[in-house]
Amino acid sequence: MSDPGPTLFLLGATHHTAPLQLREKLALAGAKLDDLHGALQSLAGLREFAVLNTCNRVEIYGVAAAPDTVDRLQASFCAMNQMDPALFEKIRLQLQGSSTVQHLLEVTAGVDSQMIGETEILGQVKAAYAAAQKRGTTGPVLNRVFQKSFQAAKHVRTHTAIGEGQISVASVAVDLALKIFGDLQPCHVLILGAGDIGEKTARAFKSRGAGRMTVASRNFDHAEEVAESFSAEAVRFEQVPESLAGFDIAVCSTAAPEPVVTHSMAASAMRRRTTRPLFFIDLAMPRNIAPEVADLANVFLYNLDDLAKIAAENLALREAEIHQVRALLADKATALWQQVEPRITENRAG
Repeated sequence: MSDPGPTLFLLGATHHTAPLQLREKLALAGAKLDDLHGALQSLAGLREFAVLNTCNRVEIYGVAAAPDTVDRLQASFCAMNQMDPALFEKIRLQLQGSSTVQHLLEVTAGVDSQMIGETEILGQVKAAYAAAQKRGTTGPVLNRVFQKSFQAAKHVRTHTAIGEGQISVASVAVDLALKIFGDLQPCHVLILGAGDIGEKTARAFKSRGAGRMTVASRNFDHAEEVAESFSAEAVRFEQVPESLAGFDIAVCSTAAPEPVVTHSMAASAMRRRTTRPLFFIDLAMPRNIAPEVADLANVFLYNLDDLAKIAAENLALREAEIHQVRALLADKATALWQQVEPRITENRAG
């Protein structure tokens, strides 16, 4: 049997293949991402790699010397996440060659997202590529593919209407809050997590007339900095449980590996709120809010998958654009594959 030689591949799981509960188990929170990088750097036969880790996907792009390299990578990945390999094979996304190129172009352009046309993913892919470059794990193949994916994303946004009526988790979350409360001016909003998503959500609430906002983060100085930019207040992270009853809306987007809002914490808050509802928006992966919080009376809890379903209802305006974008990207992927395929096979003994 002839040696199949090196290959460009993708291995992972996304919102298309795995429900939220399993994506949560695979999420590379905390030190897990560093642990995975360490394991991959020592994996024999893995010539190049980059890891894309977002709320809706964990994807490993790489150049493998042979198919068994990808098999060993999968075994290591499953062991790290304590997942049965048989279960992972049911939810995994595994691509090779030109299909990998096409997929990355669609991801970067926002047409593979839960919220079609969203722009955050481009920044996330750029960050993943920059991190891989810094670690020295990319080479001539991935450098070319990632750089061209950024150009393709810019091209489709310039020449199609895929981004019209821009959709983001922040904008959908605020629209949902408006439907529940009608008027945000009387509402007190807690932004729990002062990272990029937290800031964008705070900006969205501010633009829609939220009357009062409070920002909490494990880094209190950063919480104060973000709060000041939105004329909001800041509260220490450890004070959230005792102050939760004073909020009408709580948006959670921390990097904590475990829930930061438990059932008992929310139940205690609701006992002090009597009949007033409390609206939770969980934008984190793994989830920041224990799922059983939704069982409490007068509590509304929405997670990323819930928001994606709401966004899908408003997708009609972009349906015509999706076909055009996919066709455009397919042409670009074919041309790019013709460029990178020789780079993969030219050093078969490497």
